[in-house]
Amino acid sequence: MMTRWRQLVALTLCIALPACGGGGGGDSATGGTATGSQTGQGCSLVERQNWAFATLREWYLFPETLPAALDPAPYATVSDYIDALTATARGERRDRFFTYLTSIAQENAFDATGASAGFGFRLSTDAVAARAYVVEAFEGAAALNAGIDRGDEILAIGADANSLRNVSDIIAAEGTTGVTNAFGPTTAGTTRALKLSGPAGVRTVTVTKTDYSLTPVSPRYGATIIDDGGRPVAYLNLRTFITSAEPQLRAAFDSFRAAGVTDFIVDLRYNGGGLISTAELMTDLLGRDRFASQVADTTTYRPEKASLNTVHRFTAQPQSVAPARIAFIATGATASASELVINAFVPYLGANLALVGANSYGKPVGQVAIDRAACDDRLRVIAFAVRNGAGMGDYFDGLAATVGTTCGAGDDFTHPLGDAREASVRQALDFIEGKSCAPIATGQTNQSARAGGTPELLAPARPTAAQREVPGLF
Repeated sequence: MMTRWRQLVALTLCIALPACGGGGGGDSATGGTATGSQTGQGCSLVERQNWAFATLREWYLFPETLPAALDPAPYATVSDYIDALTATARGERRDRFFTYLTSIAQENAFDATGASAGFGFRLSTDAVAARAYVVEAFEGAAALNAGIDRGDEILAIGADANSLRNVSDIIAAEGTTGVTNAFGPTTAGTTRALKLSGPAGVRTVTVTKTDYSLTPVSPRYGATIIDDGGRPVAYLNLRTFITSAEPQLRAAFDSFRAAGVTDFIVDLRYNGGGLISTAELMTDLLGRDRFASQVADTTTYRPEKASLNTVHRFTAQPQSVAPARIAFIATGATASASELVINAFVPYLGANLALVGANSYGKPVGQVAIDRAACDDRLRVIAFAVRNGAGMGDYFDGLAATVGTTCGAGDDFTHPLGDAREASVRQALDFIEGKSCAPIATGQTNQSARAGGTPELLAPARPTAAQREVPGLF
């Protein structure tokens, strides 16, 4: 998400307001928190629903799409009511569930340190082939500690080893939602047995959800220099744009700068977004040869909120580098703040920039976060549009039609992230070497090196704050 409090979050983007109370996340352009219109101060369902409608009327970027009135009585939850209020904009693909209700406490905890509870892996499912794969496992969490990592296929899930259900049967009966349900509640202490097939062979592992903090830049493969036949290429993989990523990004770019690397692969394939402030730091770290007068991104509100419009110009950092070429790796999970970073360089690098892998998600808008603290309610409202220095935005169908050079490639689960043999990394290296490639088809938002259907990161119908910012997280 994009959050403009100089912060960003998965599939949303947030923005900072003069009256912000701090906190706030977002992936596709959002900012901080603010005190919005209050319709009653209680926490009854109808009071919360009325507050949500009043807040939308004050902040929503597409006010003409809101109903003049809508009885909240038929809607069992605040989220259901918000879905109904924003149905027109969603039908027009301008708000694809970017406006939603979340928990203040959960979101603040994740944005600050990456704190959440779970097994600590990302999961991709193939609804056609009825299969489920681990595409990434996080350091310090239960899954990796149990030997579960990228390349493992989950064959069966159960409360224990005696109650395993085949994933193929689960998907056949319940669709991929059944896989989400099989993992149980998102609370620490939930235990599941998983039958796995992967590099370590076929085995059954029992793993328990625990509290852990996500490391945005993996210490295993997050920042490395690939020796591609004598050509040094910097590889950076950022999992999410949160505050704790900033010192890690600075350290990574400091090492790249010290090594004198000029060719870069920035892997955002699973990055759903996050804080605009962190995204803008990344643009600055990649922009040493940009002039201070050059615009990286702008945010624009509806006319009556125009005093909040901002312009971010490139600001050199002590660790900034000057790329000659950048290959950005993307998939359909690449959204919001991730897209902001990619789009920022389109006017400046031209043919020396490529989008590699698959088309991005398409979220050129961001949110403000309006809090109702007594109820632990944070309403993330699409409130502004994001554009680059050339005024390019409106990429609701992804960046493939915006970026001049694109190279299609699969997400190859059989190789580690950052490995020169992995399909998307290999294609990125080929682009840097000047080799030709087949372009990404416009509208194609995901690809895989596997047979069957198109694997996609598994997303619950009502994701937690952490799952919004880290697509596929369980």
